[in-house]
Amino acid sequence: MSKSAATRARPLSPHLFIYKPIPTMMMSIVHRITGVALYFGIVLFAVWLLAAATSQDWFDTISAVYGSWIGRLILFGFTWALLHHMLGGIRHFVMDAGLGLEKHFSTRVAVAMPFVSVALTIILWVIGYLARGA
Repeated sequence: MSKSAATRARPLSPHLFIYKPIPTMMMSIVHRITGVALYFGIVLFAVWLLAAATSQDWFDTISAVYGSWIGRLILFGFTWALLHHMLGGIRHFVMDAGLGLEKHFSTRVAVAMPFVSVALTIILWVIGYLARGA
């Protein structure tokens, strides 16, 4: 069945690939991605709690996995996702209050967010290692 002339003449509905990526849009996308990552990453925390409540052997096994280089890399990424998502939530909370809605200000905040979240993640991990004594 062929399409009518009216259907063929309709404009294409805008979608993600039509728009030019701008910092605020990219931070919105990353905010959603980190939310999904946190959803799955909380399983790591639940496994750790379950291991702590079960037996010393299982806790030692989970600690060895989390203490390996790949485990630490995953935990570092989870920490970054948590901080980045938190900063995005604070940004949206401030914007919901009617502050920081100017285009230039919101763009500057969006550009700064990845740098701030990485810096906070590194600071948090350094503090953690210093407190641990390792």
